[in-house]
Amino acid sequence: MVYTCIVMSFPFQLAGAERIYEKRARGEGMNIIISNSSGQPIYDQIVTQIKDMIITGELKEGDALPSMRHLAKELRISVITTKRAYEELEREGFIVSYTGKGSFVAGQNLDIIREQQQREIEELLAQAAKKARVANIAMADLMEMLRLMYMDEE
Repeated sequence: MVYTCIVMSFPFQLAGAERIYEKRARGEGMNIIISNSSGQPIYDQIVTQIKDMIITGELKEGDALPSMRHLAKELRISVITTKRAYEELEREGFIVSYTGKGSFVAGQNLDIIREQQQREIEELLAQAAKKARVANIAMADLMEMLRLMYMDEE
């Protein structure tokens, strides 16, 4: 198995300067990208990316996750950060952890997870529609913005 962990950090200030570290460790199916400049807490970036891998089927039920220490070492972050991410994933039912054995992808009802995500998307779209009406943006323009954003991710 090969885990790929990419850490983006900005240890010095040069115009547009970035350092990207790519680390490989034993494992399979994981590619975690951490950005120190995103504004999103690092533990939350880990949680979000692992959830996405589970929902898309990239990680399957029973797949082992790297140990908290190993992930922390590869990402060059604190073990406390990876522990917090794994605890959140476990609390939300995405993984199960066994003392001395590690953490594994839990069995999921993907329909329920997708339905929950759909509700969250509907709430965000309702906010966007409200702001568009206030700003007097036509529905066609709003739909074009959404289409461009959606296509940009592919």
